[in-house]
Amino acid sequence: MAPQVASEDKKSGAEVYHGSEICRKKTMELLEQAGLPNGLILLDGIQECGYVRETGFVWMKRNKKVEHEFKAIGRLVQYDAEISGYVEQHKMKKVSGVKSKELLVWITISEIFIEDPSNGKICFKSAVAGIKKSFPVGAFEIEENDKK
Repeated sequence: MAPQVASEDKKSGAEVYHGSEICRKKTMELLEQAGLPNGLILLDGIQECGYVRETGFVWMKRNKKVEHEFKAIGRLVQYDAEISGYVEQHKMKKVSGVKSKELLVWITISEIFIEDPSNGKICFKSAVAGIKKSFPVGAFEIEENDKK
C-alpha cells in the first residue's frame, strides 16, 4: 500500500512552516500543547510541517523515510517521508506514515493516545491488525538539554 499523501483540501487554512529548525520547534510545541510527549515524532530532518487549527489536521514532511529506535522500550519505529493525522488533547488519530516493528512484521499505527494522564502510559493502536500496546510516556520524552 502506498503512503497516503495529505491532500491540499485537508491543508486549507493551515499554518505551514519550512526548514528543519522551525519545523522541529513547531512540531515539539504542537505535541506539548496536545498533552503528548515531545519526542513522539522523530524531529530530525522535518523540512515542512503544517497545522490546521480548525480541524486538528497536522502533517510533517522529510526528504525520505527514516527508522528510529526508542531505546527505553526497545522498539523500532518507521516514519514515512510524510506523516499526518488529526491532533486532539492527549490523542493523535487517523495517523498515516508511522509503523512499529512487532517481531518480524511492520505494523501500521493508526491512533496514539493517553487514556488517563495520571497513569503515565501512552497507547498505540493499529486498526488493521487490531493490536493495542501501552508504554511509559517517559520513553517518548526529549530531555531538556536535547531540545536544541
